Amino acid sequence: MDLKKYIAAVPNFPKDGILFRDITPLMLDGEAYKYAADKFTEFAKQKGATVIVGPEARGFIFGCPVAVNMGIGFVPVRKPGKLPREAVTVTYDLEYGSNALSIHSDAIKKGDKVLIIDDLLATGGTVQATVQLVEKLGGEVVGAAFLIELDDLNGRSLLKDYDILSLIHY
Repeated sequence: MDLKKYIAAVPNFPKDGILFRDITPLMLDGEAYKYAADKFTEFAKQKGATVIVGPEARGFIFGCPVAVNMGIGFVPVRKPGKLPREAVTVTYDLEYGSNALSIHSDAIKKGDKVLIIDDLLATGGTVQATVQLVEKLGGEVVGAAFLIELDDLNGRSLLKDYDILSLIHY
């Protein structure tokens, strides 16, 4: 299936010079959305994942269906102050600024085999911060999966020690 036809390009969002890849048309099409979730599920099974982790908020969109498909847990990674219990936080750089991410301190157990799922791999800052959070809690990152990878931004270079699946490349 050609998933690119379900992605809308939005120039100058969220700021001038950024070409935003809008995934909502793909989410609107049940067949395309299921196809993407099924591909991520196949990868998660190949990697032996025991838990799925997804960064806020679009990582939830693809990570949750995979966790449900596999009958395993999903761990949300959120912005600081959004989790109600004790959390661990790291800061990271984006292609257009900086941010921080948090995870519940008890969300990952030592030895968990974690697959990180998000919509986009750009500079790699978000996923690298997520890897740091998982590993800080004793989890083993077995891979990362993305709907879209922006090849020119070279985020993959930050993840050279991990298996990566990207369904669409720009």
